Amino acid sequence: MNSDRIILGIDPGTTIMGFGLIKVVNKQMQFLQLNELQLKKYEDHYVRLKHIFERTIELIDTFHPDEIAIEAPFFGKNVQSMLKLGRAQGVAMAAGLSRDIPITEYAPKKIKMAITGNGNASKEQVARMLQSLLNLKTLPKNLDSTDGLAAAVCHFYNSGRIEIGKSYTGWSAFVKQNEGRVKK
Repeated sequence: MNSDRIILGIDPGTTIMGFGLIKVVNKQMQFLQLNELQLKKYEDHYVRLKHIFERTIELIDTFHPDEIAIEAPFFGKNVQSMLKLGRAQGVAMAAGLSRDIPITEYAPKKIKMAITGNGNASKEQVARMLQSLLNLKTLPKNLDSTDGLAAAVCHFYNSGRIEIGKSYTGWSAFVKQNEGRVKK
């Protein structure tokens, strides 16, 4: 695996998509950017998905990440919310796959564990640890962007390990690993 690379981390959401980018140089992390895509102003869920896809493509075309780390949806009681969140994640994944960028999913607890050592850490604890690790001057008001950055840092920490989560290198790899989910 190339030691110099850029990792895009995404925290998919239907009202806010958080993202962060790090550059790895000589096995050391360097902070590039963190931000969020505000989607609340769009009433139509499909318009929100379109904006997630377009912004992810824009990030890819601007920063040329070598890998994408994405937070997997958590399992909640509200099925409609889970469905919408899964769609948001799928659209972000489709953007990366359309550019042939390997994608790895991480469970929220795994990301928190990688950053803080505690799988039940709060968003604030994760943000403060990232601030310390990457020498961030300030933290954003909304912590969705630090959640995206946390996914990238988690991927950095897990790179080279045998079991890092689900990873896809393209559409054919996704289909092969998810045959039961694909209609023929």
